[in-house]
Amino acid sequence: MSVRRLAEDQFQPASFAFNAENAAWAEATIKKYPEGRQQSAVIPLLMRAQEQDGWVTRAAIEKIADMLGMPYIRVLEVATFYTQFQLKPVGTRAHVQVCGTTPCMLRGAEDLIRVCKSKIHSEPFHTNPDGTLSWEEVECAGACVNAPMVTIFKDTYEDLTPTQLEHIIDRFQAGRGADIKPGPQNDRVYSAPEGGRTTLLEDTGKPTKQEALGGPAAKPAAEEAPAAAVSVPPSNAAKPDTAAVETNPVLKTPSTGKKAAGEKAAKPSLDDPNRPKGVEKPAQPDDLELISGVGPKISGILHELGIFTYKQIAGWTATEREWVDGYLNFKGRIDRDDWVKQAEALSKGVDEYVRVFGKKPR
Repeated sequence: MSVRRLAEDQFQPASFAFNAENAAWAEATIKKYPEGRQQSAVIPLLMRAQEQDGWVTRAAIEKIADMLGMPYIRVLEVATFYTQFQLKPVGTRAHVQVCGTTPCMLRGAEDLIRVCKSKIHSEPFHTNPDGTLSWEEVECAGACVNAPMVTIFKDTYEDLTPTQLEHIIDRFQAGRGADIKPGPQNDRVYSAPEGGRTTLLEDTGKPTKQEALGGPAAKPAAEEAPAAAVSVPPSNAAKPDTAAVETNPVLKTPSTGKKAAGEKAAKPSLDDPNRPKGVEKPAQPDDLELISGVGPKISGILHELGIFTYKQIAGWTATEREWVDGYLNFKGRIDRDDWVKQAEALSKGVDEYVRVFGKKPR
């Protein structure tokens, strides 16, 4: 285990005090513990001090010790034992913690560390020249399925490539870290398998939870399940009771006026006035497959409809999106994947897409 010491005196402030909001929070937190057990609040108070100032100072340690009636050395022991506490100044805009444990290392953590060395500082726990960025290598951050990943303050950024990390660091450096959506930086939904589901693929007519969260739609089953065998009665057999027929799905589907489960809605007509206007194929059509949710098959269908450019998709109205959604039988996926916003960004270039979505188009 590494030796952890407080920062040199030249970095230490003369005093520490919680701001008004944090002081009220600290008082309420201490009261959560029974009389004589208030020292149990030492870790949350140290963490709140770090969130306020960016790191844990000697003055903060002494202030918290006084608040909890603890010897200074006891609070110092806690602060130096847990690596979650930063004992030296870190980047004011981002402190990048690169997970270097085995799963992340096998998936490219060393490349992420090289990015940090080139864009921030050659050594960990050192800030860049203007003090806005710093980095360190840490042990497991708990997102092994989505390796490699980094933690920046309280958020994790997962399924990273070196290029994606470069863009994330650039956004934080520019003071626009909020533009980056935390979590997987590819099409994965949380920790679900990449590429969508491979089981339970029956079409129920309703979006799956993964689709509802903006993830890729499940691949359709290769072929429909065979229909249940129906025993045909002999010609002289009595006809089944009408009530039984109406309730027995093997004998007959009840006539309710509703589509049977799994039955696909009819495609909208190509003559429908809500169909987006097509154009002649340009000499250099846009690569529609850069839009997340558009693969080779969908791109081909869009071409058949006369859709070749990002600007066309960016200009779709709500009724036009609904028409295309119905034609592709997407069940609302166009809006969930935000094709219009993606196309609008791509029409201005890949850099604009990266600025808006925090990652390169696939």
